[in-house]
Amino acid sequence: MADRLKNDYDVVVVGGGAAGLNGALMLARARRSVVVIDAGTPRNAPASGVHGLLALDGTPPAELLERGRAEVRSYGGQVVSGSVDAVVRDDDGFVAELADGRRVRARRLLVATGLADELPDIPGLRARWGRDVLHCPYCHGWEVRDQAIGVLATGPVSVHQALLFRQWSDDVVYFSRGIPLTEEQAEQLAARDIRVVDDEVAAVEVADDRLAGVRLGDGTVVGRDAVAVSPRMTTRAGFLAALGLLSTDHPMGEYISTDETGRTDVPGVWVAGNATDLVAQVGGAAAAGAMAGGQINADLVAEETRVAVRARRESRSAEPVVASR
Repeated sequence: MADRLKNDYDVVVVGGGAAGLNGALMLARARRSVVVIDAGTPRNAPASGVHGLLALDGTPPAELLERGRAEVRSYGGQVVSGSVDAVVRDDDGFVAELADGRRVRARRLLVATGLADELPDIPGLRARWGRDVLHCPYCHGWEVRDQAIGVLATGPVSVHQALLFRQWSDDVVYFSRGIPLTEEQAEQLAARDIRVVDDEVAAVEVADDRLAGVRLGDGTVVGRDAVAVSPRMTTRAGFLAALGLLSTDHPMGEYISTDETGRTDVPGVWVAGNATDLVAQVGGAAAAGAMAGGQINADLVAEETRVAVRARRESRSAEPVVASR
């Protein structure tokens, strides 16, 4: 079988979203042996289409990923279903341990596992996530333009989120959920004609498979066609803990810290996409994966060159000295 997991690769890519697949594509085109290990749980699976991606706007997420897998495979890369539970150092490389007991060794590691969205515990919210419960106006704003939008406060970026969605609709209601506003924030919302509701939010109402509104604690329903909420975003990279690579806290969640190329503080490990950039959209994640893939190849070339130079010097020093006449 073409995608049967082998024992050793130049690079193991953990995560088969836009970042992981584009990183693998760059590496496969560089004639590296590369495998993508993908758990099959993309963050954007509930969405009907990927937006803001030039020439591919509106493409269903599953279709985009399937096309990406085909491209990686066309250059000799592999895509294997599985979930990585742990990664440990092994001499000058790494061993990735899968949940089903399989193990695979790699000289370098690219982590592109994305993140998980933690939503408030409000009945009805999760079921509508990615449909008419949204988070990103650039991803979904056009689709809910001129509709009645509610914004549920969750933390420090919620007011900013409400102000952004006001660009797409003049009917925006901000549900503070007991989180106090500063004087400046209250003034900003009032200046943009965004009504503030301070009552408790009890549930999200659904009727005829469509969001109908936000039900308050007293039973009142504020009619809304869409609801925006800023989730807490947490990286899916706990398996890196054995390498000493821990997540960094952020007001919006947590992420793995890297430099601008995706390189981490652990030699040989790169991270790309939402696992290190909480606000990256699909295009940005793909670009970061491509950058990391190129950097990993360059790092391997540098290592191979050092080895070759050392071997050449040792070979020359071992040559017998011929006495001159």
